[in-house]
Amino acid sequence: MKKIYFDVFAGISGDMCLGALVDADCPLSEIHSILAGMKLPSFHLRAEKVMRGALSGTQVHVEVEEEHHVHRHLSDVLEIVDRVTWPGRVRERIEDVFTALAKAEGKIHNKPYDHIHFHEVGSYDAVIDISGTILALHILGIEQYECSPLHVGQGFVDTRHGQLPLPVPATAELVKGFQLYSAGRPMEMVTPTGAALLHVLSGRSTPFPRMQLETVGYGAGTRQTDDLANMLRVFIGHTAEGGEERVVVIETNIDDMNPEFFEPLIEQLFEAGALDVTLSPLMMKKNRPATLLSVIVSPERKEEVSRIILRESTSIGVRLYECERRTLQREAGEVQTQWGPVKGKICWGMGIEKRFTPEYEDCKRIHCERKIPLVAVYEEAIHSYYHQKG
Repeated sequence: MKKIYFDVFAGISGDMCLGALVDADCPLSEIHSILAGMKLPSFHLRAEKVMRGALSGTQVHVEVEEEHHVHRHLSDVLEIVDRVTWPGRVRERIEDVFTALAKAEGKIHNKPYDHIHFHEVGSYDAVIDISGTILALHILGIEQYECSPLHVGQGFVDTRHGQLPLPVPATAELVKGFQLYSAGRPMEMVTPTGAALLHVLSGRSTPFPRMQLETVGYGAGTRQTDDLANMLRVFIGHTAEGGEERVVVIETNIDDMNPEFFEPLIEQLFEAGALDVTLSPLMMKKNRPATLLSVIVSPERKEEVSRIILRESTSIGVRLYECERRTLQREAGEVQTQWGPVKGKICWGMGIEKRFTPEYEDCKRIHCERKIPLVAVYEEAIHSYYHQKG
């Protein structure tokens, strides 16, 4: 599984995220060609290698002609986003980020989130920063997101709402659940756009994860400071490529919960780093039908995942036990079919030759667009892999 770790040693913003991913070899031309579908006036993206202190990184410049004094609602931003046909889950995650921003602002100003006027975070360049970041993560094939504790500033900053304390209230709302620290720098280091991206993608701070490191990228902010490089650093790599590892299985029997509640529970468990989540039917005492919820996690995630189960379900207790897990090596792959590209996973190891498993979302997209049976898309993708493999 390909993962990313956001090292927020000097803060984070939307443009720093995009710059770091471009610096980590995400092709700017591919990002630009898709974002151009928004049809923004005089739109252009440009990447520049810059120095921040002693470090070299990439700064992405968004060139766009902005309308004057425009206050956009969430629906206005999504109307811009919907001009593009996005790959995979990019559209869904872009909406999640802007909805998180709107809900944070709504809570602060005591208004319904869909009535909130976006100011800076609704500008064209903010839309590009957020959409471009989510798109770049998809292009790079990132499947898991983690981040460090957040280095935040102190003091005050001038905004359209007047002078606000740092971190600004919207940022403070979005970074609940993260570890924060400050060296007392009197500047905004974590912006609302950066906080919203982390809120949706990782949801918490974690120690540096185990991974086979492939790429390190540095995204430059606009400030030039002498004592601390104004950069966001990202580490991109794969989880251990197969073999044996220790995992924890967390289980609970549930016989009194609305079945509709399982879907959001499962989503939260995966966001918290669950390796797998399954539901199995059971019969309990007094012949009650029930569900066995089983979650596989790495040992360091067991406490957080246990809390989520007890908080978000009707369970009053969970069982935990350690076991060994043997996995195949894996990497992201892509094949060309007669209907277009299909992403997937290539697995091998333990005496098993490489095989290709197509990604459901890519196959579903072709199925919906071309009206081709889903099974035919799967079979074509697998056939294409072996044909192209030679």
